[in-house]
Amino acid sequence: MEFFCYHRDRPGSLALRTELGEQHWSYMDRYADRLIARGPTFAADGDTPTGSVHIVDLPGPAAARAFAFDEPNYQAGVYRDVLLRRWRNLLGRTMWEFPGGRDGGNRYLVLGLGSGPGVDLSVPSATDGTDGLIAYGPLLSDDGGTWLGTAALVRAQDRDTARAVLTPDGYAGIEVHDWEFGGRR
Repeated sequence: MEFFCYHRDRPGSLALRTELGEQHWSYMDRYADRLIARGPTFAADGDTPTGSVHIVDLPGPAAARAFAFDEPNYQAGVYRDVLLRRWRNLLGRTMWEFPGGRDGGNRYLVLGLGSGPGVDLSVPSATDGTDGLIAYGPLLSDDGGTWLGTAALVRAQDRDTARAVLTPDGYAGIEVHDWEFGGRR
């Protein structure tokens, strides 16, 4: 089962995040063969981390909760909250298989949260300014039966173009965050 996990940083936690860097990397190394995508989100300045995205294939909801809440940064208080949802990999690949590669262009996390009848349940066609979808799929309840939104990692010209991969009226809100490929450097 695939899960989308977005740890959002607590304001003022950058020093602690930096201090725990190696512990975080070592923890994620244990899941390297299960990760579909990963990487930090950033504030508008492009330098200040605001969160950490991990899309991971795990045996079930209990394993996903353990993954999210045993993470060293979470345990130490770096994160203010965690969005953890079942996810379906509509592209059928990992971020490392993205044809556009790891570098170049602007990268974004586009997160639409909603309820009711699902929208954007199939892969959208490319739009002007979008170089490609890196990861894309619906956010679901633990049992996979209820649509709760959509998450996408996108390379695009700008935030507005990235946002356009989701149907604007289909969500209670859509967030767009600067994002980059994660992993050890």
